[in-house]
Formats: sequence, C-alpha cells, structure tokens
Amino acid sequence: MKECNQCGKCCIKYGGGDLSATQEEIDLWEIFNPEIFEFVKNNQIWHDPQSGVKLSQCPFLEIAPKINPLAANKYTCSIYLDRPEDCRHYPSLITEMVRDECEMIEVIDLDNYKKAQRKLDLLMQDSRPGGYTE
Repeated sequence: MKECNQCGKCCIKYGGGDLSATQEEIDLWEIFNPEIFEFVKNNQIWHDPQSGVKLSQCPFLEIAPKINPLAANKYTCSIYLDRPEDCRHYPSLITEMVRDECEMIEVIDLDNYKKAQRKLDLLMQDSRPGGYTE
C-alpha cells in the first residue's frame, strides 16, 4: 500500500453530501470555528451560507499550488485538524478503497485483501475511534 498522494478522489466523491458530522463536532464548530459552522444547515454539513443550498463539493477542499503545470492536481483540506470524523476515519476498508479507485492501493494489495486490510488498519490506527475493529 502506498502513502496517500493527495489525489482527492475520496474528498471529491464523498464531499458533496455523503458525509455527516456529529452533533458534538457541529457544536464545537459553532463555538470555536464559525467559519466552518456557517456551512451547516439543520445539522447537515456543506450548505451554501447565503442560499442554504446543499453544495456539490466540500467547501474546504482546495487544489494545492503546482510547481509543474502538467502535474496531476493534489488536494488539501483547509480544515484538516477540524475535519469531520467521517473524513478522519477514511479509508476504513480495502473494498471501499478499491470501489473508490483509491490510488494508495497497489496490485499486491489486491492479491490478499486480509493482509492489505491489516496494513490499512495499522496505517489508520491513530485516526480511528477507540475500540474500532474491522
């Protein structure tokens, strides 16, 4: 399994409505991060602050500046330290990564899903809630 190359596939795929935030996260944003909270409507994330319309993409996903104009886009999260738990816990399953065409997957990972899952679990252990088991 390769390290994340910031291809943005996960953020692009899930950032437009397939994410949720816990009530605790929303409450903390309201108090400490009003610039994030303004994109919350009826406890649902990523709505336009002016119109209230659901956004098709996370407003905090940004394309990193390129040194080489021909290089592939690399994406960053401008709220990385305050991102929703859904974002912090991704990826959770090898099958999910394959489905989402995650660029971390290598051919060798496809030969043995269980071994690859163990590798992923180790890689993600600091991002997952306590007591998480696949």
